[in-house]
Amino acid sequence: MASMQATYDHFTNPVDMVEQIATVHDWTFERTAPDELTLSVAGTWCDYHVSLTWREDLEALHLACAFDFRVTKERLTEVHRLLAQINEQLWLGHFDLWREDGMLLYRNGLLLAGAETHIGQCEGLLKAALEACERYYQSYQFVLWAGKTAEEALAATMLETQGTA
Repeated sequence: MASMQATYDHFTNPVDMVEQIATVHDWTFERTAPDELTLSVAGTWCDYHVSLTWREDLEALHLACAFDFRVTKERLTEVHRLLAQINEQLWLGHFDLWREDGMLLYRNGLLLAGAETHIGQCEGLLKAALEACERYYQSYQFVLWAGKTAEEALAATMLETQGTA
């Protein structure tokens, strides 16, 4: 995601700033409430559904990024193992599972605590989410659809290319 070079007026609600980012990137979005925004962002493997919520009382922006996986009871234990192994590797945010509907999602928050929001903070929050989802999508797919173990899925999807051809 390229950094936006434009200068923005001060936003008291960071959701306003994220709406501007979505507009620049031509992402589909809906403002569901003054403190909520939902985005649809096309990734390599699927479309990601990003929900952002501003909590003024906490001065925090929460991000949840979901993709279209539903975890079955049969794969629940292995998905939990995969979640734990992936979360150990993440510097920012974490993957989570909503047990009621079996939905996998990435979650992160931006605590501002009196600080002025700037575009780089919001872009960084979005970038971390989308990069994590892109990086680990296939690992989840291998566990859920191919019946692989967490270790097998990570080994198959985390190959790093070295050198040049």
